[in-house]
Amino acid sequence: MPTESLSTLYPEILPYHATWIERPQGHKIYVELSGNPHGKPIVFLHGGPGGGTNPKQRQFFDPKHYQIILFDQRGCGQSKPLGGVSGNTTKDLISDMEAIREHLDIKNWIIFGGSWGSALALAYATQYPQTIKALILRGIFLSRKSELDWFLDEVKTFFPEAHQTLLNFLPENKHSELIKNYSELVFSNDEKISGPASITWNRFEGGLLKLLPQAEEAKTLTDEDIQNEIARARVQLHYIKDECFIDGKKILSDVKKLKDVPTVIIQGRYDMVCPPITAYELYQNMPHAKFVMVPDAGHSASEPSMTHELVKATNDYRALS
Repeated sequence: MPTESLSTLYPEILPYHATWIERPQGHKIYVELSGNPHGKPIVFLHGGPGGGTNPKQRQFFDPKHYQIILFDQRGCGQSKPLGGVSGNTTKDLISDMEAIREHLDIKNWIIFGGSWGSALALAYATQYPQTIKALILRGIFLSRKSELDWFLDEVKTFFPEAHQTLLNFLPENKHSELIKNYSELVFSNDEKISGPASITWNRFEGGLLKLLPQAEEAKTLTDEDIQNEIARARVQLHYIKDECFIDGKKILSDVKKLKDVPTVIIQGRYDMVCPPITAYELYQNMPHAKFVMVPDAGHSASEPSMTHELVKATNDYRALS
């Protein structure tokens, strides 16, 4: 595909409204709206778990056509408390999504989710199919044991250096239980312990995202940066130790109830975080979906060919009545 034909992100925009919605267990969920206040609602589900949203994510959507909804999941981004894991499960996130939909008086919406966001999208959609106008799913993840085993161990087949760096942070006798042993460090009350452990954990995943990884710029982290690193690692480890509080096998069965929901599944051929087999299995259970295997992309939504397919999908769904 010639580079000049690739769809690119829409120009930067600012939210026209932002708020916090109070939820049970002391959580306050940050929600922002941008684009067209009277447009077709589309909600962005960020990855992680623990990732949070950023301004660039508004740019996947035509701001003249869509009411663009971004929110930070519990413990993430601008939601409060930052890094909070009490009362923080997938069931809670699904409940938050319903609260947001009702707060905004939306009958149905398009869901756009990548990586962990694809799992949350499917968990929500199979529970509330009547609210779904369409699904745009990238880098499919269902948190099954085979997928977690790949991420935590087998990915070393392709990224032995990155995996060894993850191991080297721990004493040799603690290499076998990464989740347990990293959690002990990341949840330490001593930031001199939790900070470096969180940064090491997060950089491991960050180094696997792109087909052609970029060298990281050396920069001094601020106190706020370190707090965000700790929060991201805490939320992710909290979720992963319980297989993200979802049953991936059940979701693959339940998606049959979404057979009338327009769906596009977009997967990077060389995705090292969420290997393509999961996306293919989802497609086999959703044969009505459009399945796009991007031949020159990894996991990241920011790679040119992946961005092209995601923007194309949101543009195509402008035609939905």
